[in-house]
Amino acid sequence: MRYCFALDLKDDPASIAEYERHHLRIWPEIEASIRESGITDMQLFRTGNRLFMIMETDGSFSFEAKAAADAASPIVQKWEALMWSYQQALPTAKPGEKWVLMERFFKL
Repeated sequence: MRYCFALDLKDDPASIAEYERHHLRIWPEIEASIRESGITDMQLFRTGNRLFMIMETDGSFSFEAKAAADAASPIVQKWEALMWSYQQALPTAKPGEKWVLMERFFKL
C-alpha cells in the first residue's frame, strides 16, 4: 500500500535546515522501528514549510500496531518530541494529529 501525508514545519529557514539535517542520518533505532512495522519505503518532500511523506508498506503494516509500538518505545518518543519541536500541525488537522493522511482523488 502507498500512503501520503502532509505536515507543516515552523516557518523558519534555520529551523527547517536543522530538521533536514536530522534526516540526513536518522537514528538507527528509528530506522529499525520504521522497517519492523512493515514500512518498506518512506520519502519526505518539502516545498516552503510544507512537508509531504510518501510511505510504502507491505501486508504486515498496521497503523494501530505502529502507533502502539511507537508509544511503547522511549527512543521513538524522544525522536518524535525532537521532531515536533520543528513541526506544526496543518490548519485542517484534528486535535493531537500531526501527519495528516491525504486522500487520493486522481490516478492516471
